This record gives sequence, C-alpha cells and structure tokens, in this order.
Amino acid sequence: MEKKVAVYICSGCGIGDALDIEQLSSVATSDCKAPICKTHPNLCNPDGVKLIQDDIANEGVNSIVIAACSLRVMYDVFNFQGVVLDRANIREQVVWSHPANDEDTQMMAEDYVRMSVTRVNKSELPDPYKPEQEMSKDILVVGGGVTGMTAAVEAAGAGYSVILVEKEAELGGFQKKVTHKVTFPYKEITANDVDRLIADVKKNDKIKTYTGAKVEKLVGGPCVFTASIKQNGSVAEHPIGSVILAAGWQPYDPANLDKKLGFGASPNVVTNVMFEELSQSGQIGRPSDGRAVRNVAFLQCAGQRDPQHLPYCSSVCCFTALKQAIQVKQKNPGSNVFVVYKEMRTPGQGEDFYRKAQQEGVIFVRCQDPEVKVSGRELMVEAHDELLGEKIVLGDLDMVILATGMVPVTAFGEDFKAKEKKEGEEEKSDVPADAILVSDVLNLEYRQGPELPGLQYGFPDSHFICFPYESRRTGIYAAGPVRRPMGTAGAVEDAAGAVMKAIQCVELTSQGMAVHPRVGDLSYPEFFMQRCTQCKRCTEECPFGAINEDEKGNPLPQPTRCRRCSVCMGACPERIISFKNYSVAMIGDIIKSINVPDEYEEKPRILVLCCENDAYPALDMVGLRRMNYNAWVRVIPVRCLGSLNLVWVADTLSKGIDGVLLLGCRHGDNYQCHFVKGSELANIRLSKVKETLDRLVLESDRVRFETVAITDYDKLPALLDEYAERLVEVGPNPYKGY
Repeated sequence: MEKKVAVYICSGCGIGDALDIEQLSSVATSDCKAPICKTHPNLCNPDGVKLIQDDIANEGVNSIVIAACSLRVMYDVFNFQGVVLDRANIREQVVWSHPANDEDTQMMAEDYVRMSVTRVNKSELPDPYKPEQEMSKDILVVGGGVTGMTAAVEAAGAGYSVILVEKEAELGGFQKKVTHKVTFPYKEITANDVDRLIADVKKNDKIKTYTGAKVEKLVGGPCVFTASIKQNGSVAEHPIGSVILAAGWQPYDPANLDKKLGFGASPNVVTNVMFEELSQSGQIGRPSDGRAVRNVAFLQCAGQRDPQHLPYCSSVCCFTALKQAIQVKQKNPGSNVFVVYKEMRTPGQGEDFYRKAQQEGVIFVRCQDPEVKVSGRELMVEAHDELLGEKIVLGDLDMVILATGMVPVTAFGEDFKAKEKKEGEEEKSDVPADAILVSDVLNLEYRQGPELPGLQYGFPDSHFICFPYESRRTGIYAAGPVRRPMGTAGAVEDAAGAVMKAIQCVELTSQGMAVHPRVGDLSYPEFFMQRCTQCKRCTEECPFGAINEDEKGNPLPQPTRCRRCSVCMGACPERIISFKNYSVAMIGDIIKSINVPDEYEEKPRILVLCCENDAYPALDMVGLRRMNYNAWVRVIPVRCLGSLNLVWVADTLSKGIDGVLLLGCRHGDNYQCHFVKGSELANIRLSKVKETLDRLVLESDRVRFETVAITDYDKLPALLDEYAERLVEVGPNPYKGY
C-alpha cells in the first residue's frame, strides 16, 4: 500500500524535560520525510489517542510511529486497526536510563525515531493465514485416565466437541487399579471415585470415546489436523483442532533396581504398584502364601533420585507409602509398619497426612541406603537410622514394599527414540530400560519425527516456567504424569490447564493468529521458492516442526504450526523467507538508518540485537530503576536471536558501527529460550562470523554474544559499559564514513 507516515511524540513522563522535542520533530519531518509529526503531553490519555484516531480517519494516515514509552506497555491503548504501527522507545531506554539534556541522549532518541520510521516504511499489514480446508475446533484427547477424562469433560463443558482415545478396553487408566486415594484436606484416605468420572464421560454427548483404540496417524496442524483412529481393525478419520496428550505413566521396571533392595529374591518383596493390585481383594496378604501381614516395611526412593535409574523425584511416592501404611494399620491395628525414607516429601497441607500416619502408629526411619536381606523365608531390612545414629534391623517382615517411580508411558526425545535393543547389547547407564520402547502414541506425520521431542528424562519438552503444557509441536499440549510426575490432584489441575491452552490454540488459529509466545501475531513466513536451493536448513532448524519437505527437498510450510519465531528466516542462506512485518532486508535498512558520527567526533556506536522476550524487558527494567548505561548503544528488538541472519553483522560493520552485541536467552540443558533452540542457533551462527570479520579485515572482539535473563537487568549496565570500553581499546571501525 502507499504509505502515509505520521510520527507522534509524547512529551510526558519526563521525556519533554530531557529532550529537545522540537529538534526531534525536525528529524521526523526533515530526515525521515514524515508528512505529519505531532507532539502531545500525554499520548496515552484519551485526548492523545483521539489525536491519532482523527488523523487516521481524516488525514489518511496508515503508518504510525509513536515515540514514547516501551512497546511492552500501553499496547492495548495504542492498538489501531488497519494501520502499520511501530513504537520508538524513548522513555525507558533513553530518558530514563541516560542523562537529561545531554547531546548523546538527544542523538539516541533521534536515532530511535529514524529506526522506527524505517521499520514502518518497510512493513506491510499482514494478511491472516486462511487454509483452503475447513478448520476444525474439535479437541482430541489421547489417554483415558484421570487426566484425559478430566480434560474431555472440561473441554465439553466449555462447548467443544471431544474425541477421546484410550488404548485399553476400559476407561480409567491406572486409577482403575487403586482402591483408595488421598484427597484434600489430606487427613483421611477415601474410596476411589474414578467410576463417577467414567460415568460423566460416557453420558456426555459432546464426547465421542474410542476404547481399545490408538491414534494410527496424525497429520496437519492446529485447526487442520486429521486424526486416523484405529479400533477393532477399522479406521475412523476426524478433523481436529488441537490435541491434549494425556497418555499417562508406567512404573519403573523393578528388575533394574540394585540387588540389595531384594526385588526378585523373595516373592514378598513387591513394588508400590504391586501392593495396589494385592489390596484390590480387600485383604492385604503376604504374596507367598496369602497370610495377613503383621510386620511391613516401606522403602522409599527405590531407584529414584539416582543417576543410574531415575534421577528425578516422582513426587507421589511419599503420599502413596503413607496411604498404604495406613491401609495396613487399619486392616490390622496390631501390625508393625515401618517407612524407611531419605526425606519425606509431603509439602503444604500434605503435612497433615504425615501426622495422620504417625497417629495411626506408623514408625518412620530415616536412612539413605537401606538393604533388604533374604534368608530362606526370612525377610529383614538393615538400615542406619540417622536420627538414632546407629544401625537397626527390621526383622521378621512379612512384606517389603519398594517405592518405584513414574516413567512417562512412552519416553520421548533423541535419547529415547524407538530402538530395539540388540541381543547382547550393553544397557546405557543414562537411559532406563523402560525407555527402549517403540514410540507409538501420536504417530505424527512430521518430517521431524513421529512423537514429541523430549527432555533428558523422557518427558515431553515444555518450558517449565514460561509455558507449561506447551510442547514443541504447536497445538499439542501434554498434561498429567506424561508431562511430569504428579498425583491425581495435580493431574486434574493439569487437565484443566491444558484444555485452556487447547481452546486458546483453536480460537487464535481460526483467526489466523499465532499462539504463545507471540500471541495474536497475524504474520507468517512467506517463501520465494524460485531461489530455494533445497539446503533443508529451514526444516532442520525450525524448533516446532512447522516445515515439512517434499520428495525433492523443497520446504512445505504448515503455517498453522508456526510460532512466528523467524528461526527459518535466519537459517536461510538465500534469504528467501520473510514476514510482511519482519524481514532480513527490513532489519538491514533499520541498521543503515542509524546515524554514525565521524571517528573524529569520538562517538562510537554499538548495535544491540536484543531478544524481545527476556533481554529487551531487562533493558526496560534498567530504565524503570533509573540505572544508566552507555549512550553509544542502539537497540533493535528481534523476535528471537534465532532469526539472526549473518548479513546483519556485515551490514552493521560495513556501515561503520563499531560493535555488535547479541543479547539472547540462556541455551543448553536448562535453556530459557522461548523458542527452544533460537539462542543456541544464534550462538552457532555467530561462531562462523569470523569469516565475515576476516573478509572485512576487522577484529573478532567487535562481535559478542551474551545470555541475559529478565532477572539480570542489574548486570546489564556494567556489561554494556565494559563492552564499550573494550571497543575503545580496539579502536574505531575503519569503515566509518563509507
């Protein structure tokens, strides 16, 4: 469209006191050729907003620059439909973080106006993506346990049709094997009421249930998924909007436990899961002969929190042991029941249940390394009691119950891919035997694999702080013990949370919008295929599996899967991928719009390419706390550092800018990147920048990568100042003035 640009400069919040507003307006009209430039003492109040709205309606303004506060605030106020809009942050990152009425501060504000006008001139209004096929808002729930059934009931209650798939012949999952449970307020054990939840599912006409079934194939993306469900030899296809993975868990294989725990040495050494099966009859008898038990020992953390088995805590085992110990005491009040533990983990009001077990007469022994001794029919436990400071022997035991942990029903990820263990092959110590499974839950037809990518321990990858339930496959949300170890109370909460994410996904996608974290973004990647070299980097580097390939290696984008991170844009060496409001060329032009003083003026320039998720808000927080940093800095927020194209580094240095600093999220095992791999990919790409620097005959110190969390704001001023000092040592960029 033909652009008519208007620049609006706010003089409130101290901006007018710190800057020459008249000079700033002159930059907008003279340097940037904006036909309209207006100032206002408080742009975000109704009068200021009306000023902008009147110009849109009466003056034909369709491209707006608001030079005021950060784009992270007042986004609901400055929300004008049908116009290209950009925000020049001259409050938090200029006047609140630099000296007032200073030449360098003024130059910084002027540069931000130039950069912002360039951005709107190079942007187009995005058109929401509308697929050719009809979009579905139905929700597929995989797994018919407590999590899956709760999710189905919650989704149906919100008005959405649900397809529920359970691999077993009956609904209920593991809870069908459990006679009693512990519920809030955690003071008594109660009869399991899973049958009531099953009845709720069966009578709900919005829920179509498949039992004894599996998802044979899942193709497409949010709102355009097609699920092929196999049941009794026949296959039914359903259009699906989003998916909740509630496939549940399985117990860790006790055969892998250390021999000193006694499993297999006596039939009377059982697991906590086997105990539940034994108690189904209503009697708790010794497995070897069925005799009522009198002396019982529960051993906690059997293989858990152990690098050789399960390195994590399964969270429910302490509650389960307390419940089972109370069951034994209630069946036989005269019995001796011992719980041998490392640490009792009953947080919050769960402490009341721990007291309940004490009141029932359960005896607790703290020991880090107990040993089970089996001699003929005799069964005993040797333990060093840390509280008594001496070794004790629990003898004449009828049963020992080992608290084995929870493993996701199918282990996910690179280390847990479907592989058959070859005969005679040695077991890897860091991969549990349970993980050597054929992956067969979702059966995605994705170039990146048939299941969800996973974390180190086989749970589907989900950023534990910023977006629980999210997986790396857009529109597929994990919930319940398949996501992380949890009990039924946690599973019910998890189910409701995942349903809200699934509903959000179908509603946003049906409008052509992105889901978390760029919620509401209407742009999507466009491919100029005539220049594609089939290098496959976009498909390999996309963190979310949003691009498949045809038989010739051409990318096949699936826009409803796209999170708009722009990692594909940064990956493409031919620069054929762009967004209407974000492109390689656009950022290049913004860099070129920065005014670079002559070297004799001794005013170096530093370009900061800054992740919009953590580093940019951290810089805002520096301003909010009135902390100062070097005025040579010019910040360009980017969607993700994974969108970095190395041509930006070349553009920056050839422009005469003295240094390039990349501020991104932490990467690695405990990554903090909202787009999973973006920061890591930027670091990898930057390792190849030496070639660019050598070609330009420039020092490698001019380009640096730093990881920044939002909580690191207090470290940023020193980091920026130290980097500026290093550039002074290196000397001016020899390309200044060219």
